[in-house]
Amino acid sequence: MSHKIIILQHTPLVTPGYFTKLMNEDLVETTIIRLDKGEKIPVNLDIFDGMICLGGPMDTWMEEQYPWMIDEKNKIKEFVLNNQKPYLGICLGCQFLGEILGGKVIKSNPPEIGVLNINILDNKKKDQLFQNFDNQIKALQWHSYEVSELNNSDVTILGSSDITKFQIFKYKNHAYGIQFHMEVDENTIIKWSKVPELKNALEKYLGKNSIDELDKLLRNNIQEMNNNTKKLYENFKNLMTT
Repeated sequence: MSHKIIILQHTPLVTPGYFTKLMNEDLVETTIIRLDKGEKIPVNLDIFDGMICLGGPMDTWMEEQYPWMIDEKNKIKEFVLNNQKPYLGICLGCQFLGEILGGKVIKSNPPEIGVLNINILDNKKKDQLFQNFDNQIKALQWHSYEVSELNNSDVTILGSSDITKFQIFKYKNHAYGIQFHMEVDENTIIKWSKVPELKNALEKYLGKNSIDELDKLLRNNIQEMNNNTKKLYENFKNLMTT
């Protein structure tokens, strides 16, 4: 059975990345909404089996600067809380989910930028998305804000890092927030370094020569990272089927 997935994209260069390859191989029907271009999220979300909300250089509180965020948050809320369908929020999409569920989005101290370790907790064994993951994985982090104070009884934390408590969390068993980037491919660093806000954050935190260093580090780990992305994707497909 072919699935229908709606993808919310916020900026030209932060794309579904490696997920695109996997979805094309499966002939998944994707609807990409370019919110930065003024495209509207469909009123009828019932036709979609899953939703993926990508990252971007903006922050959740910038509704005045990006007024489309208001409708986006409402549509995510409808999809997750009312329709109770599978949702995968990456970075900004993770923070949207945390906010919708009653948490706060606060400034990270310090920011997390780089290829870093994520610790996946033992409760993964009962989780449909992460049960076949190792206890620790490497992933690309590129965020200056994070979810905090998410005291919802239906929320489970599945992964953390030394800095960020809510690296992976889920609402009930169908909606997931992932603060790091599992959509990366071998060209991600070069592409994202062309986004001024992302480049500035990278160089401020890691130094002027950090683009080449991070690009090399990502390429050295990309096979392992893409293998994990494929696991996540296959598990998300199963989630859409159940």
